[in-house]
Amino acid sequence: MDKIKNAQTAFDQGFNCCQAVLSALCEPLSLERDTALRLATPFGGGLAERQLVCGAVNGALMAIGLATGQVQHSDYAAKEHCRQIANIFLSRFIKEHGSLMCRELLGHDFNTPEGREAIRAQDLYRVRCQRYIADAVEWVEELLQKVP
Repeated sequence: MDKIKNAQTAFDQGFNCCQAVLSALCEPLSLERDTALRLATPFGGGLAERQLVCGAVNGALMAIGLATGQVQHSDYAAKEHCRQIANIFLSRFIKEHGSLMCRELLGHDFNTPEGREAIRAQDLYRVRCQRYIADAVEWVEELLQKVP
């Protein structure tokens, strides 16, 4: 629960959703928080604010990769194991939220004045993005606890 609160606080402080998720999960994965924040910077807003894959999803996948990813070119088992865990996470995110795409999750294009106004008027960063961040952190923690 502390990691979820840390992620949501980071988002409230102005870090993007990817930074919030990865920085909350980085410590047990031997990644320094500053490095996590730098690494995740271009992945927020659905990949450099293009509203493609949700930043919370990107941060979750980075954490899964750090925990289970392949480090030897011949370790196909690790590669497959990481892919399986990532797909479990992605399937759950889609099932719960209906999409992986930032623009679809928000329902507006934040790169337009009209979209920004609609997002602000509906308080979607707090209402929706905070939930995506919390779910990403919670589900990654659950998945990684099951990893041998």
